[in-house]
Parts: sequence; structure tokens; C-alpha cells
Amino acid sequence: MNEKLSLLSELVKLARVDSEISAMELEFIQQIALMLGLEKDHVMPLIGEKIAYKAPKSEFERIVQFHRLVLLANVDLHIDGEEIIALQKAGIKLGLRPEAINAVLNEMTKHPNGMVPTERMIEIFTAYHN
Repeated sequence: MNEKLSLLSELVKLARVDSEISAMELEFIQQIALMLGLEKDHVMPLIGEKIAYKAPKSEFERIVQFHRLVLLANVDLHIDGEEIIALQKAGIKLGLRPEAINAVLNEMTKHPNGMVPTERMIEIFTAYHN
């Protein structure tokens, strides 16, 4: 449960980078909560509190979490420099290779609304795999 809350907490943290959480960002985070097997009600308390971050154990799960962060950053159809920096830091915190993180962030510019398809995300991380 703590790992799931930690993942949601990272999404909330990214959403707050630009000082406010939009309705679209909140809905996205609540949908991720449901996908993780949590109730939407678990999200609201995270907005006001910090939970110690615990990265997923498997690399695949860490890539999935980074993909969620990328999708969240683009859900409001606006991404600024602070969000890019936050995504880079989050990717590093997840233990992902900086080259792969930057490749994904560059890839965002090639897709409508910055939404990098899952298959493309996996291709990028596979190319930079140790």
C-alpha cells in the first residue's frame, strides 16, 4: 500500500510544480489510483502531505511510473520548463538512465499533445538498457 501511495504522491508532486493542480490533472491521478487498486479518496490526502518515496522494484515498473508522469505533465496540454526539470529529476529518482529520460522528453515534441505512445517509450528505454 505504501508503494502505491508513494507513486501517487510523485504524481501529485509533479502536478503541483506549476503551483496548482488542474481538474484534468486531478482526474488523471484519480484514474491512476483506481488502476493501482486504490480508491479515488486516497488522492486528496496526498495533496497536503508528503509521503516518503519508494521506487518500484522492477525496472519495467519504474518505466511505467515515468510514463505516467510524462502523461500527467501533458494532460493539461501545457508543459513548461519547470515540469521538464521535474520530469528529469523524477526519472533520475526512479533510477532510469539520463540519456533515456532526455530521449523521451525530446520524443514528446513529436507527438500530438506530447503523449508518447507506450510502445515508443519501451523502444527508447530498450535502446538505452544496460
